[in-house]
Amino acid sequence: MAQELDTLLFAVGDPFVAMNAIGLVAFALVGASKAIREEFDLFGIAVVGLATAFAGGVTRDLLVNRIPLALSDISEIALGLLGVGLAIGLHLVLESPDDHPITLVSDAIGLAAFATTGAIVATETGLSSFGVVAIATINAVGGGAVADILLDRSPFILFEDFYASCAVLGGGSYWLVVTVGASGSVAAVACAAVTVGTRLAAVARGWTLPTAQTLRLAYGPFRRDQ
Repeated sequence: MAQELDTLLFAVGDPFVAMNAIGLVAFALVGASKAIREEFDLFGIAVVGLATAFAGGVTRDLLVNRIPLALSDISEIALGLLGVGLAIGLHLVLESPDDHPITLVSDAIGLAAFATTGAIVATETGLSSFGVVAIATINAVGGGAVADILLDRSPFILFEDFYASCAVLGGGSYWLVVTVGASGSVAAVACAAVTVGTRLAAVARGWTLPTAQTLRLAYGPFRRDQ
């Protein structure tokens, strides 16, 4: 089964190229939608959208000591602008595009795509298991963190939302699948599936991570039930 899946993915193309393109469009759409909600002008919308799309990948490339793709391949900019254009188009036809299922699903897809590209690059660079998971996570959530800073708010990945954890699980899945001997293409599918699956489940079920305050209320000396 793994061999058939690998053959299919090879026919489709390089997993990194495919995932990178998907991630750029999806995250540019998400970032631009947030800027539209804050009533930024068109330039501001483009800046936030492109920052969301590129910040994680640029950080990834700098950490593995290579020139960022965003600075060496003009098609990267074109894909980012496509995502920005889609966000503006959605705003023209939807009342609240940043909360629409299209945007929420795009965010999950972008998270999965960039977790996968980060894991691919880290593995090809020869990093440890921790390095693979770390680069996958940074690639996946770095853009969103920068976008929140541009929007003058604390990065939401530092709060309760079950978001960065999905990228951690995806990056770990990539490393595990490669370690047991499967090809990079199969590992890429596993990483993307785990990341997008857990993220969509988190949105649907309202999963969150506990805070220190909730732990204190539940297990501390001043529990509410005392």
